[in-house]
Amino acid sequence: MRDTKRDAKHDANRDATAESAEAARLDKWLWAARFFKTRALAAEAIDGGKVHLNGERVKRSKGIKLGDEVRVRIGPYEHRVTVRSVSDRRGSATVAATLYEELAESRAAREALVEQRRMEFAAGEADPGRPSKRDRRQIDHLRKRGR
Repeated sequence: MRDTKRDAKHDANRDATAESAEAARLDKWLWAARFFKTRALAAEAIDGGKVHLNGERVKRSKGIKLGDEVRVRIGPYEHRVTVRSVSDRRGSATVAATLYEELAESRAAREALVEQRRMEFAAGEADPGRPSKRDRRQIDHLRKRGR
């Protein structure tokens, strides 16, 4: 004895989740793929033009599909990935890694940038950061002279 009404409702729910699995919001996908820690950060990056979908600037609610190319700029690094799976649920890092495939030239460019930054740091060209007390006095002296 099967309850056909309940089975029909269950089938409808399964179809709805299958449809949502074919396309997901860009901000949710970026969050699920662990490019950003929160959806708010993902949405902010999209609105700020740091995320492009198939070479175009898009809104955060844009649907993402299999095979789409996503370009994400995070700090000095740029990730160019192809969508392999669509999900709007955040899972483990191993699950997130299956959602996309990074392009070879993107990975090579990122690794070259990492190596370049490492060499700059080793050569002593790193950002000095906050001015020392002596530096601050020199800056103040220059400002007073300029008046």
